[in-house]
Amino acid sequence: MQMMGIRPKVAIIDTNMLSVLGLKAILKNVMPIIEIETFTSFDDFFATEPDSFFHYFVAQTVLLENIRYFNERSSKAIVLTSSKDPDAQLTGFHSFCVNVSEEELLKEILKVVQIGHAGGKHLPVMPQVLKKKILSNREIEVLALVVKGHINKEIAEILNIGLTTVITHRKNIVEKLGVRSVSALTIYAVMHGYVDINEI
Repeated sequence: MQMMGIRPKVAIIDTNMLSVLGLKAILKNVMPIIEIETFTSFDDFFATEPDSFFHYFVAQTVLLENIRYFNERSSKAIVLTSSKDPDAQLTGFHSFCVNVSEEELLKEILKVVQIGHAGGKHLPVMPQVLKKKILSNREIEVLALVVKGHINKEIAEILNIGLTTVITHRKNIVEKLGVRSVSALTIYAVMHGYVDINEI
């Protein structure tokens, strides 16, 4: 159980430094309240306090070499694989294929967060500044439709508003949130409960 005020820690264990850095950046965007530590070997990871970590994102090769350790902690371990084939996944572990687009990987991570930590029930309280409602109700509606893949014209039709109004709302959303990419908007919308990851 995490103590109040202490950020939960997540470990990434992978010999591929580029994968480590990329995953770290995505996780930091998805879960800004977590502390992320990276390791390029199991020995480096084990030399810390390994059981203090909330989750482990571990390369399949590293996990297989240390299977006894991770079998006992399968609920905390998320395996990083290079194959999308379900038959190639390890039984008893949740797996992510890292050889996919950023959007696909992002969706997989958000699914784990939304399903495993529904409503943030297993996460510490998010700082007030991150919980604060920044967008108007109409901007939230527009954001949800953008994230679901609708173009401006479709959004205007669905919400029964003018095209220029949609464009204005989108501009305001970008300015208020300080993010422009659909990936970043997706993270924000899912983490604030404005859209279900399964609808994207």
